[in-house]
Amino acid sequence: MILKDIKDYDIVNYKKPSLFIAFPYCTFKCDKENGNQYCHNWLLTQQSDIDIDTTDLIDKYYNPTTVNSIVCGGLEPFDSWSDLYELIYTFRIQYGYDDDIVIYTGYEEDEIYNQINCLRAFKNIIIKFGRYRPNQSPHKDELLGVNLANKEQYAVKIS
Repeated sequence: MILKDIKDYDIVNYKKPSLFIAFPYCTFKCDKENGNQYCHNWLLTQQSDIDIDTTDLIDKYYNPTTVNSIVCGGLEPFDSWSDLYELIYTFRIQYGYDDDIVIYTGYEEDEIYNQINCLRAFKNIIIKFGRYRPNQSPHKDELLGVNLANKEQYAVKIS
């Protein structure tokens, strides 16, 4: 799988300590709609790709065991759908782990309806939906336990 970044210990994007995985692709739908380059993840496009086997990534998760969730973000995880699905499938089915998996997406629920339905088969999947909108007040999302950039963004536990 191709990624842009892996943070072994992250407490910024979720209320539980997490392995943060930055996915490499995005259509920059938010910037297109906002009419300007506001994406705070834009610099990830300049980083070198990380090519890592899914099982090696999951082994990294449990060595050491200082985290108890995975956060998928970066650019846009759903623009790497096959890799995202493979990661979740391997983590849940092959390894049997039930820890929370959080997916940060700029898509709206109706835009990725089919993918959401596929992910409902797995336990403890949380998705943060919504585009970034500049110059708006942040709000605390109780499910994630962190502030989100604007009221259009919200998290849902889908399974």
